[in-house]
Amino acid sequence: MAEEPKETKPGFQNPVAGFGVTFKAMFKKRLTEQYPEQKKTTAPRFHGRHQLNRHPDGLEKCVGCELCAWACPADAIYVEGADNTDEERYSPGERYGRVYQINYARCILCGLCIEACPTRALTMTNEFELADSSRANLIYTKEQLLAGLEEGMVDSPHAIYPGMDEQDYYRGLVTEAAPGTERQVAVSKGEQGADT
Repeated sequence: MAEEPKETKPGFQNPVAGFGVTFKAMFKKRLTEQYPEQKKTTAPRFHGRHQLNRHPDGLEKCVGCELCAWACPADAIYVEGADNTDEERYSPGERYGRVYQINYARCILCGLCIEACPTRALTMTNEFELADSSRANLIYTKEQLLAGLEEGMVDSPHAIYPGMDEQDYYRGLVTEAAPGTERQVAVSKGEQGADT
């Protein structure tokens, strides 16, 4: 035989319990952050603005493979690869990212592009202030994303470290630019034709 369901009596305690929560919150000290005067520190693994990294000699780690663009669920990344030459070398591999753009109006900062990058060229910084007043300013170019030069680095394009190859770069055997390394001056095809 089935039991009859007990009727719940609308009692006096239900509204009092709700008001109790309200009264407790009324007398708590409010947490007010003084942003933007006092910047809040982010967690060490916070997903913020992207950064294109360099090898210790200054060559770019991006090889223009476009895997980050394929992995992006928001279609926020645009990459156009190009071939390196001996006269104009930007990365130790055969290719480099000639055009690299991230549209922060679309980016959801999920980090899937970081996981897809085979060379660890793309990482995320702790910078989170990405708001702007125009959409055009939210499209970051390669120049804005590329990591700055540190001591011992030479700006690309330049030749790879003598006696090293692409695999040595990815093993971490190159620790700084070779002595006497200078930035190559890119010669346009129009100037080459005028010289001959």
